[in-house]
Amino acid sequence: MENKIKNVLKNPWVYITLALTIIVVVEYKDISAQPGQYDDFAKCLAEKELKMYGTEWCPHCKNQKALFGKSFKYIDYTDCDYEKDICNSEGITGYPTWKINGQSYPGEQTFQKFSELTGCEINGKENI
Repeated sequence: MENKIKNVLKNPWVYITLALTIIVVVEYKDISAQPGQYDDFAKCLAEKELKMYGTEWCPHCKNQKALFGKSFKYIDYTDCDYEKDICNSEGITGYPTWKINGQSYPGEQTFQKFSELTGCEINGKENI
């Protein structure tokens, strides 16, 4: 058994594989830890109680999530496939539907529209 361990440790591929694994893990951690481009904007929208109702299969919902990128994690989102009772009680009939102050805004919306509805400032590198 001891000889097998010594033979494995003599193999340079063991060290190369170990080094590559460490590099990948460290790089992934750095990438995933970086803030999203629109974090401040999304946090402000959440504070103003803007909510999105959608589903995972809805292409327009996917577009809205992609618009926010990593910052979508701050959006108050209800998946109507899993929370049907909530969506029914809110009168949601199409996806996505955005709600603020009791008013519904069906379909895809722009950052400019969200800014107008909430007073939140768009903080990304480009205005969308």
